[in-house]
Amino acid sequence: MRIVIDSNVLFSALIRDSTTRKIILDYDSFFLFPEFIFDEMNKHKAVLFEKSGMSKDEFNELLQIILDKAEIVPNSITKPYMREAKELVKNIDADDEVFVACALAYPNSILWSNDHGLKAIRKITVKNTKEVIQLSQG
Repeated sequence: MRIVIDSNVLFSALIRDSTTRKIILDYDSFFLFPEFIFDEMNKHKAVLFEKSGMSKDEFNELLQIILDKAEIVPNSITKPYMREAKELVKNIDADDEVFVACALAYPNSILWSNDHGLKAIRKITVKNTKEVIQLSQG
């Protein structure tokens, strides 16, 4: 199963030693991260680092471990789906269009997001953290 992770899920895993982090670290396959996620991460890296309470080395090590579990999806793959994704999220959250485009690019994938509004999109499967926990146990 391919799981696209939105930036808020990734950021949550970086900030807290939580169930989200455990799921990501224990998952026995690769997650899909749109290449765009690096722009978001670079914008917020200082805040994420501060909120994590980790040393710089610990934070960078955790980030690298998570990235080693990721397949980075190039913009060239998501770009053909951006117009459709933009239309799908226009009344929900425009910031999520790249994640929706990534899910559209990989049929039968799951978008892991805690943005409840995305559940209204019927062209993709959206699961929140609780539902991803159930998937990982089942």
